[in-house]
Amino acid sequence: MLVLVAPGQGAQTPGFLTPWLDLPGAADRVAAWSDAIGLDLVHYGTQADADAIRDTAVAQPLLVAAGILSAAALGDIAEIAPGAVAGHSVGEITAASFAGVLDDTAALGLVRRRGLAMADAAAITETGMSALLGGDPEVSVAHLEKLGLTPANVNGAGQIVAAGTLEQLAVLNEDMPEGVRKVVPLKVAGAFHTHHMAPAVDALAKAAAELTPGDPKVTYVSNKDGQAVATGAEVLERLVGQVANPVRWDLCMETFKALGVTALIEVCPGGTLTGLAKRALPGVRTLALKTPDDLDAARELIAAAADSAAAAAGADA
Repeated sequence: MLVLVAPGQGAQTPGFLTPWLDLPGAADRVAAWSDAIGLDLVHYGTQADADAIRDTAVAQPLLVAAGILSAAALGDIAEIAPGAVAGHSVGEITAASFAGVLDDTAALGLVRRRGLAMADAAAITETGMSALLGGDPEVSVAHLEKLGLTPANVNGAGQIVAAGTLEQLAVLNEDMPEGVRKVVPLKVAGAFHTHHMAPAVDALAKAAAELTPGDPKVTYVSNKDGQAVATGAEVLERLVGQVANPVRWDLCMETFKALGVTALIEVCPGGTLTGLAKRALPGVRTLALKTPDDLDAARELIAAAADSAAAAAGADA
C-alpha cells in the first residue's frame, strides 16, 4: 500500500520551486494561485532568500502550493491511488487537497489565512522550536515540561520538537535531556502547536466556517491522534484545533504500519518525513520529491506499490 505525505514548515529552502515551474502549465497555475491569495508564490519560491521564506505567512502557502503542484505532476489522485494520505502540521492542508476535502483554491486560501493568523500570534512573544535528536521520548518530554517547554511535535524515530520562548530554548541548549545528542533550531518563526498559538485558532475557525468540505475520497490520517477521519467537517475541525496542539506524527506512522504500508512518497519539498519513515518503518520503500528529476522514480514506486497491492488482494481472495 502506498502512502502519500506532505511536509511541514521548515522544509522550505531558497529557490526550491524553480525547477517545478518549468513543467508544462506549472508557472501559469502557480501565478493563478498567487492572484487568488494575494501572495507572489513564484517570487518567493524562486528568488526570495531564506529569511523571507521563513516568514510564517509566506512559508505555509508556499509549502502547500509546492506539495499540490508536485503531486499533480505525478497524475491525478486516482492515478496515484494512495491507500492513505497525511501531512505534517501545515502539510495536513496539502493532504486535505489530495483527499478531495478541499479543492486547490480553497486549500491555498485556507493556508494563507492560517499563515497570517499564526504569524500574528507569533509576534506577541518571541518564540521558536528546536528538534531534539536521540534520547528516550518519555525522559525528554518530562525534561521539557520541567523547563516550561512543550513537546510540540512527537515525530517518532527518536525525534521530538520542543517549542517555547527563546529564553526557554536557550536554557534547553545548556540543559539537554539525558541521552539527547543534539538540539537543532528549526527554520520557523514561532512556537507552533502550543498555547502561544491560541489567538490563531479563532481566526482559522472563522476561515474554515466559510468552506464547504467534501468527505475524504481516500483514507485521511490526522496529526491529532493518528486516526483516520471519515468526514470533511471533522477534517476541518481538526485542522483548526491542531494549530495550538501537538503534532503526533509518531501515531500517524503507527497507523500507516497498521494499514499495511509498503511504500511512502513525500511531495515537494520532500526529505524530512521520508527520513523519519526510514527509521520508524523499516522495509518500507520511500521516495522524496525534491525536483522533477525524481518523478520517474516516483512513478516506478507507484506502479510497484499497485502491483504489490494487487498481489496481496489476490492472495486474500
